[in-house]
Amino acid sequence: MTVTVAMHERSLADIGDRLKALALDVDVVSFGDDGNYRIGGAAVAPADVDVDYVWLSQRIGSPAARDQAFDTVLATRSVDVVQTFNAGLDHPFYRQAADRGIRICNSSAQSVAIAEYTMAQVLALFHPVDKQRRMQSEKEWAVTPFREISRTKWLIVGYGAIGGATGRRAKAFGAEIMAIRRNPTTGGEVDRAGRLEDLPGFLPEADVILLSCPLTDATRDLADAAFFAAAKPGAILVNVGRGGLIDDAALIAALDADKLECAVLDVFRTEPLPTDDPLWSHPKVRLTSHTSFAGSGVQHRWDQLFLDNIARYAKGEPLDRLVDPADI
Repeated sequence: MTVTVAMHERSLADIGDRLKALALDVDVVSFGDDGNYRIGGAAVAPADVDVDYVWLSQRIGSPAARDQAFDTVLATRSVDVVQTFNAGLDHPFYRQAADRGIRICNSSAQSVAIAEYTMAQVLALFHPVDKQRRMQSEKEWAVTPFREISRTKWLIVGYGAIGGATGRRAKAFGAEIMAIRRNPTTGGEVDRAGRLEDLPGFLPEADVILLSCPLTDATRDLADAAFFAAAKPGAILVNVGRGGLIDDAALIAALDADKLECAVLDVFRTEPLPTDDPLWSHPKVRLTSHTSFAGSGVQHRWDQLFLDNIARYAKGEPLDRLVDPADI
């Protein structure tokens, strides 16, 4: 049976030849920023199109183009599977799609980049690199002690692809890994594990706290005043999940009270972050513009995940990264 695959025209231009080389029994159609499909050179309204597999690639472009692509999918007469570049599925589109019976595959392609981002940020806090550069410029010769990751305790809240990739890297440095996950199993790099309700018992021990969980009703404002009160004094907080995981007022209060050493923030409730937001200038905040995913290998992994998964679909094999609708 021929499989109908739909993707944005910019995605097709970049990956069409690689998809063709797989020699699968697929019929590829594209859609554009106008919300219509391109079939046989003609524009066709989504309501007149049936699609087996939609690939929502990062190549779609701007947030406006992405939202138009979401609308196109929802307007399509029938869709079986959507594969997205997103790791987190908190955008309302995914709930709407799941409610229509559309199966959704998310992405693990960002995990390597985000894990490296996290390690780089923590290492930059543990090592006095700026001081060393200053000493070099001033020709000052002196020992500069630094903190080791070895024997620190890392609490990773949300142990999916991103949390796991980070845990493996921190473990390689000699850290102890504590994981908050749905299935609180240990083994591999995980030394201790618990569920979300167990979080308060882990916080007093954690030197580094990584938020890499999805934003859901259960995790919204997870890092609130009680969270910070329970945290180990001097802990470092890193948020690569979603901005809504943190109560910003509670975070600023904890930083001002020297409860935390630093907060590394890559995601925010409002993006771009307004220029008058106090997080921009807080001396104990390291802030980046939702850029932790932007590693040099991410696009390749996005593409490869799609190519591998469409081959599975065409052959009737189980799909990778298929999300339980209950988790959206």
